[in-house]
Amino acid sequence: MVRTPLTPWERERGERFGALLRRARGSRSMAEVAAAAGVSAETLRKIETGRAPTPAFFTVAALAAALHVSLDELAAACAHDPDGQEPALSA
Repeated sequence: MVRTPLTPWERERGERFGALLRRARGSRSMAEVAAAAGVSAETLRKIETGRAPTPAFFTVAALAAALHVSLDELAAACAHDPDGQEPALSA
């Protein structure tokens, strides 16, 4: 299967999502959050660094639950913002 290349916007969104997860993780270790979400630490690392910019829905849902962040909040935080301001999370 050949994947179509990601657009610059999709890459930017993946980087923004990764940064968002890092902020939500706070002082918790990557291994701790990954285990709570049922994903590997390597998967979480790839998402946080933007190397996996389009994670599967159930991975995102599991990470949101482990970090106590709503899916609505994640979606809003990763939506296109023409002003370029970073949204804050409540977690």
